[in-house]
Amino acid sequence: MPSDAVRTPSAAGVDRLIEIRRELHRFPELSGEEHETTRRIRGWLSEAGIRILDLPLATGVVAEVGGLQPGPVIALRADIDALPIQEETGLPFASEIEGRMHACGHDFHTAALIGTAYALKAREDRLRGTIRLIFQPAEEKAKGAKQVIGSGALEGVQAIFGMHNKPDLPVGTIGIKEGPLMAAADGFVVEVAGKGSHAAVPEAGLDPIVTASHIITALQSVVSRNISSLSSAVISVTKLHSGTAWNVIPEQALLEGTIRTFDQQVREQVLARFEQVVRGVAEAFGTTAGVRWIEGPPPVDNDPALAELGTAAAEAAGYRAIVPVPSPAGEDFAVYQQAVPGLFVFMGTNGKQEWHHPAFDLDENALPVSVAFFTQLAEDALAHFGHGGASK
Repeated sequence: MPSDAVRTPSAAGVDRLIEIRRELHRFPELSGEEHETTRRIRGWLSEAGIRILDLPLATGVVAEVGGLQPGPVIALRADIDALPIQEETGLPFASEIEGRMHACGHDFHTAALIGTAYALKAREDRLRGTIRLIFQPAEEKAKGAKQVIGSGALEGVQAIFGMHNKPDLPVGTIGIKEGPLMAAADGFVVEVAGKGSHAAVPEAGLDPIVTASHIITALQSVVSRNISSLSSAVISVTKLHSGTAWNVIPEQALLEGTIRTFDQQVREQVLARFEQVVRGVAEAFGTTAGVRWIEGPPPVDNDPALAELGTAAAEAAGYRAIVPVPSPAGEDFAVYQQAVPGLFVFMGTNGKQEWHHPAFDLDENALPVSVAFFTQLAEDALAHFGHGGASK
């Protein structure tokens, strides 16, 4: 029977995971285009005798370990897509594809889950239940989780676990928090329709730029005057386009931006009030305005019982569990949490740059930490649900 030490990869095992991570890093693929990444993952899993499920996914892989003994089914998830960013790390294994980069560490997530799969496979005869391994496509477009759920990959799953690397946490530190951890991330496009005229006779037109300016100002009151000071929300207008000439009042103005919230009720309140403000201000200036939403993922909201389980697993694996500061970034792991209880954690990677930076990199010493933690957590979760454990 495998010893407890199997939870932590050997030096050779760590070297292999580093090779896997670097190969993925060299050949990044964008959301929905992860065909070679999928092929590589399938190959690495098949080499270890890990069974791959036949599910209707164009990209991405779902596999299983365990099932030799009866018990619950839990899932571990990693995302596999990259970003349309030109890499500026200067690393010897830098991206070989122009304008594409693993600037969010999904290559690290994938390699860590492969390592966890290997460790669990070595312990398969002692697993009381089944561990489903989800290598998810299209996280950056917030579409992949829905695709995975639509494929049937969550059928029978009682809980799901995942992580994101965290550059500002040291290696060996794991951020685990019950409740909101990452924000809902919704985008908006506002089109203001006015009436064009010569700039010398503005009274002959309806200036959409003036309307847009007042909309931007008025939107700041949504958070400051409509949301409790005990809650949080951010509205950022990040684009304003209008006009083609210095002496012409244009017909239209276009605003774009994002809204971030940590609570579903607050999210709904902010979105509703946003539309009221936009249309009300536009009407006050005699113009009209329409809002088009770019729906992002809901808030990542961690199950309290699973957060306790994760903290215990981190300590049992010999690592430091902390309560992290929530991140206003979005993560479609939240979509799984709407279907089954879930826990998403921050894995310390001691990076020098934040996510999505062209010089983003991380400390690969976090790979064995991730493997040991998730192997411990997976076994503890099987025991928890196998003994009738439930979410709070």
